[in-house]
Amino acid sequence: MTLNILTPDKLVFEGTVTSVTVPGTNGSFQILKNHAPIISTLSDGDVIINENNKEQIIGIKGGVVEVLDNKIIVLAEAVVD
Repeated sequence: MTLNILTPDKLVFEGTVTSVTVPGTNGSFQILKNHAPIISTLSDGDVIINENNKEQIIGIKGGVVEVLDNKIIVLAEAVVD
């Protein structure tokens, strides 16, 4: 799957991933290969990225996620350092 995490001013992450966990407004959820198409709002929290058994965490302040045909786009309001 490909993942792009964007804020209004920059591209934060771009790459191939095995799974992603996002902080959905109604609770966090995981996205795996061949996930059903979805658009969901996001709360403040951590995006947990798994790339070949390596985990990376990026904190975000709200936003939206879209999943379609193994392409994941996270549009975040901002990234928390």
